Amino acid sequence: MQKPVVLLAEELSPATVDALGPDFEIRQTDGADRSRLLGALADVDAILVRSATQVDAEAIAAAPNLKVIARAGVGLDNVDIKAATQAGVMVVNAPTSNIISAAELTVGHILSLARHIPQASGALKGGEWKRSKYSGTELYEKKIGIIGLGRIGALVAARLQGFGTDILAYDPYVTSARAAQLGVQLVTLDELYAESDFITIHMPKTPETVGMLGAAAFQKMKSSAYVVNVARGGLVDEEALYTALKEGQIAGAGVDVFVKEPSTDLPFFDMDNVVVTPHLGASTAEAQEKAGISVAKSVRLALAGELVPDAVNVAGGVIAPDVRPGIPLMEKLGRIFTALTHDSLTQIEVEVAGEIASLDVKALELAALKGVFTDVVSEQVSYVNAPVLAEQRGINTRLVTTDQSDEYRNVLTIRGALSDGSQISVAGTLTGPKQIQKLVGVNGYDLEIPISEHLVVILYQDRPGVIGTLGRVLGEHGINIAGMQVARNKEGGQALSLLTVDSSVPQEVLESLKEAIGASVAREVDLQD
Repeated sequence: MQKPVVLLAEELSPATVDALGPDFEIRQTDGADRSRLLGALADVDAILVRSATQVDAEAIAAAPNLKVIARAGVGLDNVDIKAATQAGVMVVNAPTSNIISAAELTVGHILSLARHIPQASGALKGGEWKRSKYSGTELYEKKIGIIGLGRIGALVAARLQGFGTDILAYDPYVTSARAAQLGVQLVTLDELYAESDFITIHMPKTPETVGMLGAAAFQKMKSSAYVVNVARGGLVDEEALYTALKEGQIAGAGVDVFVKEPSTDLPFFDMDNVVVTPHLGASTAEAQEKAGISVAKSVRLALAGELVPDAVNVAGGVIAPDVRPGIPLMEKLGRIFTALTHDSLTQIEVEVAGEIASLDVKALELAALKGVFTDVVSEQVSYVNAPVLAEQRGINTRLVTTDQSDEYRNVLTIRGALSDGSQISVAGTLTGPKQIQKLVGVNGYDLEIPISEHLVVILYQDRPGVIGTLGRVLGEHGINIAGMQVARNKEGGQALSLLTVDSSVPQEVLESLKEAIGASVAREVDLQD
């Protein structure tokens, strides 16, 4: 029997090959050489890459036997996930391989800023002995502000507590009970800005978080505060950072990631109170080896047809054909659910109602949790680490099934309880021969609207003229409404408008909508792949 072919397109550690084991034919090529890569893909079952190999639609089309693409690292910028999914190819990565390395680099930046280590080293190597110029500050009893208390944020908190610091954190998706377990005080974002001596950000990169640390944020910080970004380029507004440093609004910054990479000539690179590194978060021997071993194990699972913990685009494993179409729908419902939350979650209930309830629908619960956390944590969310993320945040989860579904063959619902006592819910279904994904319920409001790439959810007090105002404001900003549904609990009561639009709605436009009609909620859910 012929062994499955695994192609190593870049240099990987011997431990990676050992983790693959003897059951595969291992081949090697230079993935950066396009012609060699395309020529080597004809009969491979799996390909392992790092960052230099572009696995795009052309490469996937050249590999008719391809079943899995494995990226030995966290980022997936060099893999066309949409093309892989359309071709039925699983994409896996190593989402936790670098978390310790990233946390330690964060602490390294904080220490470098506190004690001016790189600058003092450079001066001394240049023949200058300047002890007084590089007098620093202790971390002891200082306040460290952590924005985003996911895996890396929690690791940073644990390490800095050893210095006798007070840890403040902002994360709307972490409960106070979980924060207490970590020895962290949850505060508002404004309180964190005002009180922290060092601020480090560990948020995912979304339309809402791009430029999160910008001019308005810097103005709220102490003039003695330092800012660190080892998470994602773009979370810090680079132009605003330069201005804040130049005008003395903050004391300094440590930056490892940038909007455009490589970057070698940004204006703040010449400043003596800035420490920069060339995206070194995962650049340790340990992280690289963990990544290689992790994806090798995933390749073994994928080629054996088993559930793959770090699958990015599909759940893998043996899933009933009638259940599988619900997986992408459930992920989207999870992202819509998250967009509606306004406080930390304490409980998530996933309900599967209808004909498929008698089947094994565990994958739908995993898909729901994956969707819930996709836009709120900085690490890559997979079908297996999603329950861990819920557990880490003190969120109870449960799966409920029932064969009763009155209006549709099957209905998938996510319900959540928030720490302020309120509840939220979203429900969806698949209709027709083409299995069109539809949203059929939001917070108890009945509706039916196809799920599109851009959804806008608006809650407001029911009254005449609101719909016209919504159309006018969006029209003034060149945003076309593709579809709209309005539901209300009673005449003159609370109303919900759900709009599908042709393009993304900027945050300032959402604020204008909110102000124009006095809405309590005006949010976009961006569901682009």
